[in-house]
Amino acid sequence: MRMTQYSDFSLRVLMYLATQVDGRLVQIKEIADTYKISKNHLMKVTHELSKLGYIKTVRGRNGGITLGKNPDEINIGTLIRRTEEDFYLVECFDAANNTCIISPACKLKGVLNKALKAYFDVLDQYTLADLTQNTDQLQSLFSIEQEN
Repeated sequence: MRMTQYSDFSLRVLMYLATQVDGRLVQIKEIADTYKISKNHLMKVTHELSKLGYIKTVRGRNGGITLGKNPDEINIGTLIRRTEEDFYLVECFDAANNTCIISPACKLKGVLNKALKAYFDVLDQYTLADLTQNTDQLQSLFSIEQEN
């Protein structure tokens, strides 16, 4: 299983915001600079996270973004389901475009479906709060990157 960069960036943004003291407003450029990733990509990610209710955006000179929910209300499995386009691990997962000739007899689809279910069973057990319990350590790493 592999997540898209979009989901990866979504998780990173949320983790960064979860470590901010008192819900401090953060600018996208700060997150981009910290992670050394594209500001343009993060703008798309934050726009979608805002539409989904995961973050709040404040416009204007002193604006920025902050979490829209408590970290313990943000389930990782749900987030991944909402940020990934599909979970077509192999061609036959997409019935509309499947041209594989062995599909009627193939047992691989069942095995991969089971693996995908196990993947989400694990992700569903965790929240953003679980991923950011080590806030002090994360803040320290973020600070080091901002200094560089």
